[in-house]
Amino acid sequence: QVQLVESGGGLVQAGGSLRLSCAASGRTFSTYPMGWFRQAPGEDREFVARVGWSANATYYSNSVKGRFTISRDSAKNTVYLQMNSLKPEDTAVYYCAAAGRYSGAAYYTQGAYNYWGQGTQVTVSS
Repeated sequence: QVQLVESGGGLVQAGGSLRLSCAASGRTFSTYPMGWFRQAPGEDREFVARVGWSANATYYSNSVKGRFTISRDSAKNTVYLQMNSLKPEDTAVYYCAAAGRYSGAAYYTQGAYNYWGQGTQVTVSS
């Protein structure tokens, strides 16, 4: 089993930065691809970024590419999402997810992940 706990959310002005952290429990964390998703009020949960078991394999949604950076520190069992140049449309609850088994689902879909954190709120004011 894997438990995920996000932190680092908060209120920031447009153009500012935040770094989200996702602390994972479980000995096999380092072998799991990890993702970040977000859900704005009244919207579906959407893919933000993914990092493979190799920290060099990263993927981003078009809406955050060039502004957000996903990384992982396997020694600390933690995944990070560095968010720069934040915009009001980035306001959402951000969720960390782990792909603990192969599902066949595309990496940018929720079905590719079987462990989820409780979410952390990010609010960007204009």
